[in-house]
Amino acid sequence: MTEKIFRVNMTDLTTSVEAVPAAWAGHGGRGLTSTIVAAEVEPTCHPLGPKNKLVFAPGLLSGTIAANSGRLSVGGKSPLTGTIKESNAGGTSAQFLARCGCKALIIEGQPKGDVWYSLAVTPQGVTISQEKELIGKGNFAVAETLANRLPGKLGLITIGSAGEMRMASANISVKDPDGGLRSHGRGGLGAVMGSKKVKFISIDPQDGKVEIADTEKFKEANRAFAKALVDHPVSKALGQYGTNVLVNIINESGGLPTKNFTLGQFDGHEKISGETMHDTINLRGGKVKHNCHPGCVIQCSQIYNDASGKKLTSGFEYESIWAMGADCCVDNLDQIAEADRLMDDIGIDTIETSVAMGVAMEAGVLPFGDGAGILRILQEDIAKGTPLGRIIGNGAGSVGRAFGVTRVPVVKNQAIPAYDPRSIKGMGITYATSTQGADHTMGYTIATNILGVGGSVNPLVKEGQVELSRNLQIATAAIDSTGMCLFIAFAALDDATCLPALIDLINARFGIALTGDDVVNLGKYILKTERAFNTAAGFTNVDDRLPEFFYTEPVPPHNVVFDFSGEEIDTFWNF
Repeated sequence: MTEKIFRVNMTDLTTSVEAVPAAWAGHGGRGLTSTIVAAEVEPTCHPLGPKNKLVFAPGLLSGTIAANSGRLSVGGKSPLTGTIKESNAGGTSAQFLARCGCKALIIEGQPKGDVWYSLAVTPQGVTISQEKELIGKGNFAVAETLANRLPGKLGLITIGSAGEMRMASANISVKDPDGGLRSHGRGGLGAVMGSKKVKFISIDPQDGKVEIADTEKFKEANRAFAKALVDHPVSKALGQYGTNVLVNIINESGGLPTKNFTLGQFDGHEKISGETMHDTINLRGGKVKHNCHPGCVIQCSQIYNDASGKKLTSGFEYESIWAMGADCCVDNLDQIAEADRLMDDIGIDTIETSVAMGVAMEAGVLPFGDGAGILRILQEDIAKGTPLGRIIGNGAGSVGRAFGVTRVPVVKNQAIPAYDPRSIKGMGITYATSTQGADHTMGYTIATNILGVGGSVNPLVKEGQVELSRNLQIATAAIDSTGMCLFIAFAALDDATCLPALIDLINARFGIALTGDDVVNLGKYILKTERAFNTAAGFTNVDDRLPEFFYTEPVPPHNVVFDFSGEEIDTFWNF
């Protein structure tokens, strides 16, 4: 099946199927979304206006049997940061789009009036339909209704009430293999989908298949690749305890941001740890191992049940648990799980929203540790769009501005995730220099700073951190283009067979001859393309800085500050 670009114009409600331009042919995932956004979106446009575009792109290996290749990228200009944005998630939609022959789905323009629509993608193209029944409904109701309305094995991409209300923390949700939801979080692209008046997108691949240029070489490379993944000790730990295995590890390192980033350790860490979660899931008959997309061999997701044995949430991740747990000082795992479920239903980023709650606690809106208060604000304010709900739903920076708080942990207005940059300095460089606001997934130095993967760089000293973050950001940009999960990086850093097997997979898929240098150059191209967009949007090197308090307030237990000068941070871009 020849790959095509599927384009939807929401201004005049037309669709088209186009040939893939030569300049886009070698890209997939993040490489393709950032290339298209850079080529077609005015950097100075309003993110919620008609000139922004929303671009969905499966990875280079999506739709194949390659292990861990089920990630879908979505890109646009972020309403939260004002920068270029790419967010990727699991689920089944990446595979289904690839099997439709869809290299990228571009949604542009904006309809007039208050009429909402849905999009149906098939190998023949896209159909636009008016949607009335599901407007105002949460993501779970959308998924349940469509399971009856559109029977069969379909992909589903949807927004909740936060996206409809165009909140800057709104995410885009994707159905996973079990009918649960995964999130394109961070950056508010759900608000962009809401601004286009698109409530959901269904994907029916029919009998479409992805063509492999050399099937025998592909299978051989996949065997070597999958073996490298499952054999790695970090993969095994993730499979047993989920990403939440990190709570005790990061707490021990003194880098677990606690009480709105005033401490590096949380007294209640054991109660919310991956080990406690693992035992609770087993006790209640949940699932310790769960795949967020087909073909995952790590299975770090899980299904968490309530005390009565009924499913409460799935895909219960470390960053979400940290943000409502340690950062807000809530040590009740059931309350955090309930909040996770509510945020999935509302369609709002769990990191941004929970860090915003921490800033609201600092402002005295509610006390630290008030898990019940967080649940109340989610249900009565954010879901309904009250003034307080909109302030919090627009992110941590919004809360700081509204309440006059100075300790607001954001970079480029995006909340800093679950690793304190003072005591894990490599992450500080990643937060500062990321093209997309503070984002741990852009260059995950925890691998080397804390876990000893790919060598070791002391997290408390400055030496080696800029180079570490740079190398990981380049590699991650390339990985994000393949449709691969970020967690392949652990094996790729330690196992000499892993990266060559990944390159062999791409070569066998397309009948080409990429080398390791080509992959590195792809990562560099993506970062420079994204940075050029941001520069044209008005960002400068001064935006690549952490908030003031990180330089002046030492964080216990190590009592360290973030001590990089602006000039030292700027050397990141020397490549």
